[in-house]
Amino acid sequence: MAFTRSFLKALGIDEEKIEAIMSEHVTVTDAIKKQRDDYKAEADKAADLQRQLDGIKGGEDFKAKYEKEHADFEDFKKKTAQDAEAAKVRAAYRKLLVEEKIGEKRLDTILKVTDFTKMKLDKDGKLENETELRKAIGDEWGEFRTTVSERGAKVETPPKSDGGKMTKEEILKITDTAARQKAIAENLDLFQKG
Repeated sequence: MAFTRSFLKALGIDEEKIEAIMSEHVTVTDAIKKQRDDYKAEADKAADLQRQLDGIKGGEDFKAKYEKEHADFEDFKKKTAQDAEAAKVRAAYRKLLVEEKIGEKRLDTILKVTDFTKMKLDKDGKLENETELRKAIGDEWGEFRTTVSERGAKVETPPKSDGGKMTKEEILKITDTAARQKAIAENLDLFQKG
């Protein structure tokens, strides 16, 4: 299954969040592709060096060059692994910010100023000391939390005083499900066939 905008939309995620998810996905994917290409280039270079080394007898200078290239390649692999781990930590912290209801518009700004060097993932891929991190998010970024408020159905002021009788059309226009069902029950004669 492809990771696409339509897939995310089918999951019921709104457009703004889809854009943020896709942006982060492209960033991580591009970084991984670059790492793959760099690994392949380094592996090809190492294989070429080995062929040259095999072709030279007693090539002490070449041996030193090969060892340096090999050490550089090992350092590169180590750095690449560290970069990949840092990307995972960043993604986990972003997820934590979202869970703590930090507004989407503030996420990138917060991620730019966050020091990830002290954060580590546990064996399950979650951030270690998650409880402390959640508290720190609340302390440092709490003012960026988004809130959702719910409103009940609009009630006419003052309510109709025609003895509680409503027309079938008025009842069907009620948007609040519980209020509509109550009105139907109170005016059942309007909905009975006969």
